[in-house]
This record gives sequence, C-alpha cells and structure tokens, in this order.
Amino acid sequence: MGDLVQTLPALSDAARAIPGISFDWIVDESFAQVPGWHRNVETVIPSAFRRWRKNWGRAFKSGEPQSFLRKVRAQKYDFVIDVQCELKSALATRLARGPRYGYDHRTVHEWGAQFAYQKKFFVPKDRHSLQRMRQLLAGALGYEYEEESLDYGIDRSRLGPVLIDLPERFVVFIHSTSWTSKVWPEFCWQDLLSKVTSDGYAVLLPWGDEAERQRAVRIAAGNNKAIVLPALSISEKAAIINRASATVGLDTGLSHIAAALDIPSITIYGATDPLLVGATGQHQLHLASTFECVGCHEVECKYSGPADFKPACLVEIKPEHVWQKLKHLSPGVASEVVSLGAN
Repeated sequence: MGDLVQTLPALSDAARAIPGISFDWIVDESFAQVPGWHRNVETVIPSAFRRWRKNWGRAFKSGEPQSFLRKVRAQKYDFVIDVQCELKSALATRLARGPRYGYDHRTVHEWGAQFAYQKKFFVPKDRHSLQRMRQLLAGALGYEYEEESLDYGIDRSRLGPVLIDLPERFVVFIHSTSWTSKVWPEFCWQDLLSKVTSDGYAVLLPWGDEAERQRAVRIAAGNNKAIVLPALSISEKAAIINRASATVGLDTGLSHIAAALDIPSITIYGATDPLLVGATGQHQLHLASTFECVGCHEVECKYSGPADFKPACLVEIKPEHVWQKLKHLSPGVASEVVSLGAN
C-alpha cells in the first residue's frame, strides 16, 4: 500500500504538466480504494493475482481473470506505464493495449520485468522510491517537474465520512506491519501509550487482521483512553487519520497515508532505509535505529527477512525518546531522519 501512496505525486506532476490527462490504474484488490483518492484517476481496475495463483483452476471457473482481462483490454491507451516494474505488474502491463514503458534491466525491481516494456528508462536505485516513480513518469510522458514541490493530489472528500464517534484530541498508533522485523515491541507501545494519554490525548489503534487486532487489544489493556477501532476499510482508516493530532507508526501503508495527508507523524525504521522508502511529506520525523541485532533475548524476536541481512534492533528506540520528539514535532518542517543506536 505504501508504494501506491508514493505513486500519487507522480500523477499530480503529470496533471500539472498535461492539462486534462486522466489515468486508469490496475491495482491489487486489497488496496483498490487508494488510487481513487486522486483527483485525476478515472477508473480503477482491481486485480487478484495473489489470490488467483493459489488455485488457477478455481479462479478460471469463477470467470474473474477473464473479466479482468476484458476490462484491461477494453480500450487502447496512449501510454501504459509500469511504475512498480515487478513480474506481476509487468504481466498486467503486457496485457494492456498501448505503448509500454518501464525501468531498464539495471533498475527494475525484479529482473525479467523489463522484457514487457517497449521503451525503458534508467532511474538510479539509490533514489527514494517516490522520486524514482516521479522521474519514470516524467520521462515516459515527456515533461519536466519541480522535485521540491510535492502534491499527492488527494481529494479528501473521496475518503468518505467517519461513521464512528471520535475523541476531540487523539493520536493514532500504527502498530502493525507485514514484516515482523519492522514491529516495535508491545511493551514500548504500552509505555508510549501511558505517556500520550497522561497528556490528555486519546489513542486510537487500527488493525487489519485478527493477529493485529489482538496486538491492539494487548497494547490498550488497562488504559481507558486507548480505543481499539472496529474493522474498517482503508478509506475509513484514512479518514480517521486525516482528523488525528498526530500519528506514531512503523514503515507501513498507513504511515505513508499519514504523510500524504500532512499529519504530524513519527515513523520508526529498522529493517528498511527511510532515505529510500521513508514516508514523505510535511511534519514527518523518521527515527531510524542503527543498533545492529545481536541476538538479544530481552524480547522475542521473529525476524523473517533475508537470511544474509540483520535488521537494526528496534528495542534501541525508547518510548521516552519517541514521546519527547512527538511533543516537539514542528508543523513547519518537512521529512527529517534521526538515526539512533550504538556508535
């Protein structure tokens, strides 16, 4: 989801340079609400490759892949641009009708994707992912843009209404992520929760699946100012974040949404580099741990990333430090990275 959010400024660049341009967007069904927030997205075409590949026979019997193909090929496009450049997105690009554009063999996310493209661009991998997509789209469509100017193009009215009662002042804790190596320990969240609620704020905890809901319940236990949210859509969560005083989160999609909405936020990084993938926007502070994992047994560590990569230990990022930074987070600064850990 974070990749989708970070694609939005590229669309805004194009709309500014080419008046009247509109986009159709092929996107995984799980995140199909996100592209529709942008004012220049006309049609969203959900795909379900991840679900279909579990049982292609059942998928074809349902008729879903055939319906998807008809939608993708319903018209001929002026440009078909793959901003992800992975094998799955390259396949979708190849199915569409129109000239195809993407990264070259040196800079695709997954080697082999480049064979789907008719025109290819070199965009250095050491650039932030958001800037790489802006550069790719500008190269494909032939315009220049101001890199310092950042517009996510989100029409907040498209987020929809908030259908639950919200506290007057609240902070959102974005405690869940798909990588276990990105998870900040629960006792850290509980300590920070106590500090935030003692200062008069309520804390809202969103979740996506049952394991995340249970974590939210454990974090909130015993604190009557902590609210575990009900099951919500991505748009409903975004609408709530849009009203928050601040967020504290991990490197995950909802943190990128907070950045796109310019909500003051602290985002915690260990297994990923905020200089390459960090949430980008106004009022953003990134706390990046540089303390190498050494097999500490103080907390249960369930790192599930590559075997040859050691994540930074997030235990090094202390709740007190996060709280002090949160209290003084200036609404006048852009994204900033603070590295923590042993020297």
